[in-house]
Amino acid sequence: MILPRFYPIFDDVAWLRRMLPLGVKLVQLRIKDQPQDILRAQLAEARDLCHAHDAVLVVNDHWQLAIELDCAWVHLGQEDLDEADVNAIREKGLGLGVSTHDKAELRRALALKPDYIALGPIYPTILKKMEWHAQGIEKLTHWKEQLGDIPLVAIGGMNVSRAEGAFAAGADIVSAVTDITLNQNPEGRIREWLEICK
Repeated sequence: MILPRFYPIFDDVAWLRRMLPLGVKLVQLRIKDQPQDILRAQLAEARDLCHAHDAVLVVNDHWQLAIELDCAWVHLGQEDLDEADVNAIREKGLGLGVSTHDKAELRRALALKPDYIALGPIYPTILKKMEWHAQGIEKLTHWKEQLGDIPLVAIGGMNVSRAEGAFAAGADIVSAVTDITLNQNPEGRIREWLEICK
């Protein structure tokens, strides 16, 4: 399947209730440090919301629950790969996205034949403490040369004004987090993203 070019990431299903009606068609739910029952309830609601809005839900990290709840996609960071059963994910037919930061991680990701590979942070990000410095958009071009037909996601410090440069450098998809969630008008910002990512 051809994935949409705009890929917001949210930490609570409440965001999906607000943003899916605006036309978001690809979304990741990245929930950390929540009890299993809350996590399961949020993912189940997110799955149903995305189904109702003909959108793709990507579950960050929680691959067992993604399988259990019959979700369609999972995203794994490098640390997640250490513990995840990629064979089980594949046997269930889930799409797989993988985070990368350096050449060793890229080789590891490519060996899994994922459905997309993310590179980041492209720009400095306030989202989380990272050992990785900003990669810069030039690295997107190098990564895309290695990926071939595998979609490349640019993430980290992305905003509306930086998206065009990321696409020009080789990104197929641009992911945004705080540019939306910390915006005074998140719905308005989503509309801007959808317009430039047509």
